Amino acid sequence: MTVPRAIRQVFVATEQSEGAGARIRRSIGTPRLRNFSPFLMLDHFTVHPGAGFPDHPHRGQETITYLLEGAVDHEDFAGNAGTIEAGDLQFMTAGRGIMHAEMPRQNADGSANVGMQLWVDLPEKLKACEPRYRDLRAKEIPQIEVDDGKASIKIISGRSHGTDSVQELAYTPVWIFDVTIRPGGKVTQDLPVGWNAFAYTLSGTSLFGSAGKDQQTVERFHNVVFEQEGDAVTVEVDPSAAEDGRFILVAGLPLDQKVVQYGPFVLNSQEQVYQAMLDYQSHSNGFERAAGWRSEIGKSMVH
Repeated sequence: MTVPRAIRQVFVATEQSEGAGARIRRSIGTPRLRNFSPFLMLDHFTVHPGAGFPDHPHRGQETITYLLEGAVDHEDFAGNAGTIEAGDLQFMTAGRGIMHAEMPRQNADGSANVGMQLWVDLPEKLKACEPRYRDLRAKEIPQIEVDDGKASIKIISGRSHGTDSVQELAYTPVWIFDVTIRPGGKVTQDLPVGWNAFAYTLSGTSLFGSAGKDQQTVERFHNVVFEQEGDAVTVEVDPSAAEDGRFILVAGLPLDQKVVQYGPFVLNSQEQVYQAMLDYQSHSNGFERAAGWRSEIGKSMVH
């Protein structure tokens, strides 16, 4: 028997500045929701031409970038470079250390590049692993129709209604779904027991939770945080709604470890954070290739 997950809290992601001229709506990694293991940060970003995220380091986490509109170029100090476009994802494992840049394409019509970036903690034993990238293209992502075609689910990672994602892309187990529900539609998504889970609403108005007093109406740009107990989440859209409801549903295995974060460095003790700062400044222990390195795409910044 399916046990529905109750809603712990719902809050709006307030827009703020980040990087060089980018605008983000951050929900995880704020005073409202911090260290929601394994999740460290969730940003809904909008980057116009001339803005971006120029050269910067990471250690100790994985980042998952899902592009919704436009295109973003990436380049790192190991010579890796590429582009993700609308519907694509990039999974980056920082491990022992990486320095890279993420810069938006200059769209001909001047439109913004829009996407989501989720930071996921690495298990302590993998903090010093070698950095790696995996790109997942839109065409590789299974998409299913449910509720007689009144809802669609893109299975980025995990399992939904008997369909599995193409591959596991992160060291820390994470399920990710892009869900669109049309007016009158309803979705019940099973989630692993004991995992932390949330939904971030992109558009429309959706009804989260089972019908009745526990159901909550949620508009766009909100984070819906679920209780850990239970094994399923139910969401529907009112038949009279003017537009579809779209949200990203994410669940992850909690890590039983301390989190000490200073900017882009995520470790398990204050001493390890100090060491990361020293290693970055001295170009050692994983940051050797940062010495004198400047990305080509970062040079395109408009000053």
